[in-house]
Amino acid sequence: MSNIPINFRRFAISLVIIFLVIGFNSRVHELNQLNSQRDEVRTAATESKQTEEALNTQVAYAASTEAVEKWARTEGHYIKEGEQPVIPISQPGSEPVIVATPTPIPTPMPNWQEWWNLFFGQ
Repeated sequence: MSNIPINFRRFAISLVIIFLVIGFNSRVHELNQLNSQRDEVRTAATESKQTEEALNTQVAYAASTEAVEKWARTEGHYIKEGEQPVIPISQPGSEPVIVATPTPIPTPMPNWQEWWNLFFGQ
């Protein structure tokens, strides 16, 4: 071993240290990627948990007596015992007025006018 010059030993040791540093650097980079993925998954899990809680709240309200009564009065058109329903009627001899509102047809703007509005804000 004494026949090997000192420069070759230093070169070999430096080469091993460089490979160790490169390997360590790649492992640190992989660790950072895994940590960022973990944070993304945690965020998604938190969001889905909050969504679940909100949906459970809506389900609890929908099953409550208050929600059923509200639906019965507004959409179901039910009344309680003792209440008098109010049914609007028209005057005798008059025909019901049907008012038709036409839907406007959108007209596309020319391309130059869209750019003009984008830059000069009309």
